[in-house]
Amino acid sequence: MTDKGGPFAVDVTAPGNADRHFDAFRRGWETQTGDAYPAPRFTPGRAGDFRISAQAVQVHDSVLSEVRSESMTGTNHGTVDHADQVLMHVVRHNTWRFTRGHQHDLTVPVGGFMVQRTGPPTFEVAQHTAARIIIMPAAGLRSLVGDRLIAGPAATAEMALLTAHVDMLARISQDLAPTGAQAASDALIELVKGVLRRQIDGAEPGLALALAHAAQDLVNRRLAEPDLSPTMLAHELNVSVRTLHRAFSAAEETVAGYIRRSRLERARLDLLHPTDRPSVSELAARWQFADSSHFIRAFKRQYGRTPAAYSAGIDQIQRGSSGRSATSRGAMSQPQVRRSAS
Repeated sequence: MTDKGGPFAVDVTAPGNADRHFDAFRRGWETQTGDAYPAPRFTPGRAGDFRISAQAVQVHDSVLSEVRSESMTGTNHGTVDHADQVLMHVVRHNTWRFTRGHQHDLTVPVGGFMVQRTGPPTFEVAQHTAARIIIMPAAGLRSLVGDRLIAGPAATAEMALLTAHVDMLARISQDLAPTGAQAASDALIELVKGVLRRQIDGAEPGLALALAHAAQDLVNRRLAEPDLSPTMLAHELNVSVRTLHRAFSAAEETVAGYIRRSRLERARLDLLHPTDRPSVSELAARWQFADSSHFIRAFKRQYGRTPAAYSAGIDQIQRGSSGRSATSRGAMSQPQVRRSAS
């Protein structure tokens, strides 16, 4: 498999030792792919086996592969240098089982798919299984996938579009110019987003919670931006505003409520500064409140005191601490008068 999308093929299905088979697979992979996509680290289980065959093509920074597993049992640890990738398995025959930690255990049947980010160790079992595996950079998919194992049916319109695109790329990848390969890879990622958005719009509770966490992370990075809103967040996360509100409802908080609470907390932290403490009007402008009055009322509802009263309390605590320190230092520096014997 070359940078121009040349084919990659390896077959280690003959009977033999699992470790030796994986070593042969890794050598074949790295010989044909170079440094672009290092082979994953794999540890066979106690009853482990590693007998698979694979064919693949590279399209810019994505890899499209067809894998047949005669018998594979063990833990996939991802890669050292390229840990931040997303893998999609579309099962075409039998089942593929994935287990991550104690909370994620999925058996994906024929006609189903599973999406995951690489990195956390994942125990896998695939006996007499065939699957299409798509490897993509995580940058455009990170917020939708998180660290979950996301499964769903392949019989959807979004998956039909993705499948048609992948089939076409498998045929023409070697003929694409670099700019064409990049465009094709970008389109692939957009189609995967469509598949994931459909799953999230299905209101699966775990996905809703993952979406809420991704939105909260984005809020925390964009708190000072004036256009921060549910609409902006939904656009950035590639979901509908309705889906975003539903995800926050599962987390028992509104989107606007989380934004307001987070901005007030940043303002409160600003008031802790002993020097160069911003004024109320500066805080209101910095954290995107309409005016000082709105900020003061919101702050009092949140913390039970106005910003001025909160600052006065902090000053009192700091003065008391300074006074105690000065008294202690004074006591330590008092001259010791030795009484002479009369």
